[in-house]
Amino acid sequence: MAKFNSFEKNVIELMEEKKYKALKSIFSTMKPIDIAALFENIPEKNILLLFRILPKDLAAESFAEMDTEQQEMLIRSFSDSEIREVVNELYMDDMVDLVEEMPANVVERILMNSDTQTRMLINEILKYPHDSAGSIMTTEFIGLHSNMTIADAIKVIKQKGLNSETIDTCYVMDRVRHLIGFVTIRTIILSDDSTLIADVMDRNVIHVTTTEDQETVANLFAKYDLTILPVVDRDSRLVGIVTVDDAIDVLQKETTEDIEIMAAITPTDKPYLKKSVFEIWKSRTPWLLILMVSATFTGMIINRFEDALKTYVVLTAYIPMLMDTGGNSGSQASVTIIRGLSLNELDFKDIFQVIWKEFRVAIACGITLAVVNFAKLIVFDKVGVYVAGVVCITLALTVFLAKLVGCTLPLIAKKMGFDPTVMASPFITTIVDALSLIIYFSIANVMLGI
Repeated sequence: MAKFNSFEKNVIELMEEKKYKALKSIFSTMKPIDIAALFENIPEKNILLLFRILPKDLAAESFAEMDTEQQEMLIRSFSDSEIREVVNELYMDDMVDLVEEMPANVVERILMNSDTQTRMLINEILKYPHDSAGSIMTTEFIGLHSNMTIADAIKVIKQKGLNSETIDTCYVMDRVRHLIGFVTIRTIILSDDSTLIADVMDRNVIHVTTTEDQETVANLFAKYDLTILPVVDRDSRLVGIVTVDDAIDVLQKETTEDIEIMAAITPTDKPYLKKSVFEIWKSRTPWLLILMVSATFTGMIINRFEDALKTYVVLTAYIPMLMDTGGNSGSQASVTIIRGLSLNELDFKDIFQVIWKEFRVAIACGITLAVVNFAKLIVFDKVGVYVAGVVCITLALTVFLAKLVGCTLPLIAKKMGFDPTVMASPFITTIVDALSLIIYFSIANVMLGI
């Protein structure tokens, strides 16, 4: 961190000394993402000047990597000609993201300085459902026709390649833009100029529709080791592509969202340090209120058996252990199943197979914990055999039920159309706490006669 701070200071010193040539030389060796990170730590008053030093292409790429607040600040400071320069260099998916995230008055300036075709494409993409393949695709790709020769294809690539997000893979269409195959740049370069694209293209092309969920799209990249994925409309016409950088962004976003939901936090897109105290409070409090109210059920159960606890006060000491162990056991199962669902390793049809496996795991874990705990209660805690029996039998049954609840609820939630991550640690723990207390006092009633 110290090195990075000294680098920032060096950049500011060069700027104050008006050594713009040296700054331009430094920036030319940096990646856009690193420039965007540098700008996050530079005083706002210096950012606009530093941005204007960047070469045009590098400026646009760095702009696309910046967070929303920085982008808004720059756009508000730009002249109309500067906005046009940046907009013309942005890829369509980055343009759409920019329009979606900016305030209305900023969007108006962006669109006002965009050409008619760009505005039409932006409006078209914005019509697609949120979190769909259509909403994250770009329309800048290389499209070829099957009756072209390799020489013709190379001409097209040279003409359109500069404004395309990638030329590694070119997609082949028929006369009405139906997707019929693909050909890689490697194949094109290694083929004779007179060879027809139809003779070298691969017809086994993996694709998605515009309405496909973006998480499903991202998982296809991981499953098939893709770097690019074509997107077709309902009539199988090629309308765009999704690139691997967008797929990674989706996976990061979805993973962060799942982690936040599993921790009983309302998901947000902002980084932690960018959130205000009020925003963090707003994302956490509703869930805490729900869990607090649901936890009153455990209090009601304890109150119901208050007289029994007065008779055997020693039972009170083991309530936290039973509840914690049950919650931990349920969380182990639920997190495992939720992860399996997110990776498409599991589906609702696997529920009986999952239950059977967790059934055996629960018995093994329950017996192991009960035996160890029984020895501890007798040897170290010096409690009676009956009290130890009540605690250990409850422990085994609690672990058993917790694992079954933990493995089934996420699968049921997914089947019903809910996000399975909702059925994670806090929710499972609340259910298991109530079950463990009911089991505990029921067994104590039978064995101790309370």
